[in-house]
Amino acid sequence: MPSRPIRVALAALLILAVGACAGGGTAAAGDGTATLKWATSYFPTHWDPVVSGSGAQFRELALVYASLTRTDAKGNAVPDLAESWKYNSTGDEVTFHLRAGLTFSDGAPVNAAAVKAAVERAKTQKNSALFGDLTSIKSVTTNGDLDAVVHLTQTDYQIPLLFGERVLQVASPKADPQALDQKPVGAGPFIVTQLIPGTKAVLKKNPDYWDAKNIHLEHVELISAPDAATVVSGLQTGVYNFADITPNNATAAKDAGLDVFVQPGFNANNISLNINKAPFDNPKVVDAVRYAINRKEFVDKLGFGYGESTDQPFPPGYVAYDPQSKDKYPYDPAKAKQLLSGIPKITLTLVIPSADPQAEIVQSQLAAVGITVDIKVDKNWATPFFAKDLTLSLYGTTGRDSAVQTLTAHFGPNGPLNLSSPYQPSGFDSAVAKVRQTPIESPEYAATLQAATRAGLESRALVFTYSSPNLLAKSKSVSALPANPGHLDWTGVRIG
Repeated sequence: MPSRPIRVALAALLILAVGACAGGGTAAAGDGTATLKWATSYFPTHWDPVVSGSGAQFRELALVYASLTRTDAKGNAVPDLAESWKYNSTGDEVTFHLRAGLTFSDGAPVNAAAVKAAVERAKTQKNSALFGDLTSIKSVTTNGDLDAVVHLTQTDYQIPLLFGERVLQVASPKADPQALDQKPVGAGPFIVTQLIPGTKAVLKKNPDYWDAKNIHLEHVELISAPDAATVVSGLQTGVYNFADITPNNATAAKDAGLDVFVQPGFNANNISLNINKAPFDNPKVVDAVRYAINRKEFVDKLGFGYGESTDQPFPPGYVAYDPQSKDKYPYDPAKAKQLLSGIPKITLTLVIPSADPQAEIVQSQLAAVGITVDIKVDKNWATPFFAKDLTLSLYGTTGRDSAVQTLTAHFGPNGPLNLSSPYQPSGFDSAVAKVRQTPIESPEYAATLQAATRAGLESRALVFTYSSPNLLAKSKSVSALPANPGHLDWTGVRIG
């Protein structure tokens, strides 16, 4: 799912406990007063995880909903609601064994039937934002009360990663899906006690959460964030104690005596092209755009010392990053002009959901090689983008826990981030199939995955530009969060 085109940070503000003093007061964890007030730029539009999808809002919904698995600091799948899982010998069936004795906050049991209902709803509900992520799932059956058997359409060893926080947050089957926006019901670390849609949610610790002993926050107040400039002053005066901040505010946050740190993430921005429409049906025009883009300018003007240029959706060092694809299309405006020689003058409309300095950089860089770009802001941008009706747009994502899911989202024929659907680059489908057929613990996994990334990057539908880190600022009263890439994990976090 999309996040805002300028990928600046995780959307999260944590606020001090009631009675905190200016500059970051204290509250003793575990004494009933440890209240976390979290103002978020991504306050959930929907509290039904099936509708909300795997975009940035999954971090907020993870307060309420647990998943079968979650990821650790290395990006590995580790137990959550499921304490273990096992594949069959052919890799086209995986059984998740659930923890015994768990319940949702409405008292319904967390069992195999609940998992079956969650998957089926995500696959079939008309407004599901997740059905495209579950194409490998044929069906789910139950084997007793605690074993959910997932039957696959193909061999796919990515499922434990896929069933993490981003794609399968499990809601109670007893709850009416249409009522989840008013009263979310999950089995996560917190329970919603009050909800004002779009504005504020009040939560309390869930004593029945499977890992409740390691959750030291007693209450959470989730509020819709003010503008970025207000965040730092709120942190400085002790109104907030934890916040996502934009790169241009990082220096001010440091000067205010706050801890500023970079959380690992998979944020990547790109220029989306529709090769099914002129002029991008001409490969020379696509290549001209590739060579016209100066990624360093994005970092210099938007990163304020943070972030880096990128030409693929994974950070260097990550298992799916392909070193062989680095700088395949370096900045070369002279070559771009040469490719456009003899082609009639091109004028394009760049459609974006809101004002965005990225758009102006793209406009300037393409103008330098002879392509005129008009910028159009369309608040209903999502409708034509996902209908694949646009010719040129911008997109930014927070990545996925499954690298294969990231690849298929960008490059697959039904990928939500592929503006050129049903186009996919030659050889991509077979390369992805080979990854699915390779166990993650196999010594061949990394090379196989990187080959799939390489095949995907042959796509003419996307030009990656730069990545932004998840910049976080906190008062010293809030302990460090686990460094899980892209996730906010409250395990072990204390105030005071």
